[in-house]
Amino acid sequence: MVESLGSWWRSLTHRNDDDEHDADEDTLDDATNALLSMLPLASVVVDEHDEVIRAHPSAYALGVVRDDAIAEETVLRAVHEVRSCGGNKQFDLTTTTQYVAPQVPKAGKPTTREIARQALIGQSKPNTSGATVSRPNWLKIIVGKLNENLMVVLISDVSESVRFSQVRDSFITNVSEQLLEPTQSLEQLADIVERGGASQQDVERNATQLRQSCSRLEHMISDLLLLIKAQEPILPTADNRINVMEQVQAVVQAHLDMAAQRGITIETCGDESLCINGEADQIQAALTKLIENAITYSKDGSTVNVVAKANEEHTEAVISVLDRGKGIAIGEQNRIFERFYRGSNQNEHSGDGIGLGLAIVKHVALTHHGSASVWSSPGQGSTFALVLPLGGE
Repeated sequence: MVESLGSWWRSLTHRNDDDEHDADEDTLDDATNALLSMLPLASVVVDEHDEVIRAHPSAYALGVVRDDAIAEETVLRAVHEVRSCGGNKQFDLTTTTQYVAPQVPKAGKPTTREIARQALIGQSKPNTSGATVSRPNWLKIIVGKLNENLMVVLISDVSESVRFSQVRDSFITNVSEQLLEPTQSLEQLADIVERGGASQQDVERNATQLRQSCSRLEHMISDLLLLIKAQEPILPTADNRINVMEQVQAVVQAHLDMAAQRGITIETCGDESLCINGEADQIQAALTKLIENAITYSKDGSTVNVVAKANEEHTEAVISVLDRGKGIAIGEQNRIFERFYRGSNQNEHSGDGIGLGLAIVKHVALTHHGSASVWSSPGQGSTFALVLPLGGE
């Protein structure tokens, strides 16, 4: 993209110098504004006093412009250099954006009962206070001249590509580690058999380890297939209209035995008229992950609540799953939907987890044009909300 933009820039400046020298200033400004508006990236125009006279909103959001001035010293130096020497300058830049993320307040924390009440009336976001979080932006920058007085800064945001590469590398690493476990267990079992003289207990112990490794591998492959399926876009049509409570009840029914083994009760309630457009298999897969997590992390003999209600505007279905577990540390809550991430709240029932369940929930929500969120506080359990647009009539 940078090379093509460089060619575009050379053709534009050449046109301004040679073909448009007789045009009046207003016509030139209109033509330049039109061209800059057509570009699929942010642009900033700077005058001879380094004041920003035109800037795309993304330039502010990405931290390049602040208070009608160039905020990044690297960009400002490039502007001065090109103004003095001509030509154009291309380089990479990393900026940091500050944004407010939800955070549970230190005082007046909502109780589990209050969270249940909020879910019942369709509030998908419990009352929270803001915490400032930093996020890096990876940018490609081109600086060039518009005319003798005006400079332009073109900004291409490649952050998503960089993040995708990071996720891909982490994904490959985690999958490779999971694949190594059954291979190592099989090698250990083979060594025992080859040496001979091993006791039956040794063979049985290693065979058990191999079976457990294979079980984890099968679980991971199953979740990976679900994750791939969950990223296929869903288009709302008359043929994929489904009832929300029917999906909830089907998943709950399938997990009653799992809950009963630890004396856990699953209670459900909600609006049986709610309908959405989507894939029933995907919605049930997401609900399965949420309910299995709720059972896994809740205390023996406790209750898991599943609530399905419309939000206050009656535009979205909010499916909330409340558990009675240890809760999730505030510092970990913004990471729990990442692939393979497992928090510090593990217990004796969660040892076989892979860390893909909540990633599946997130992608099911996104492909259905919805969202997934969590409220949690140590000692008060967690509430996960799957929010999906209601289907049209």
